[in-house]
Amino acid sequence: MADKLRNQQELERLQAKYVGTGHPDTSSWEWRTNVQRDTYSSIVGHRPLLSYIALAENEPVAKVRAQMIRKMIQPCGPPPLREEDEILLEAANNR
Repeated sequence: MADKLRNQQELERLQAKYVGTGHPDTSSWEWRTNVQRDTYSSIVGHRPLLSYIALAENEPVAKVRAQMIRKMIQPCGPPPLREEDEILLEAANNR
């Protein structure tokens, strides 16, 4: 029983410390977005990996870097509608 409590406390501590680990209310879209952004920022931050991707795509390193940074804005597309938004949209359509 003490192990469960300790594990839960450790998980909460990690979730508070690292934003990308999420929390119970994190949607799958938020989690995927965090993972994609972490991946793109890691690629941009590691010059050899960025050079490898640029070589594979036959593009200049600066162009690939700019593309990766642009992809960080909405890596998984626009966010899905929240329940409140859906209710408001439905009410507006019924008028």
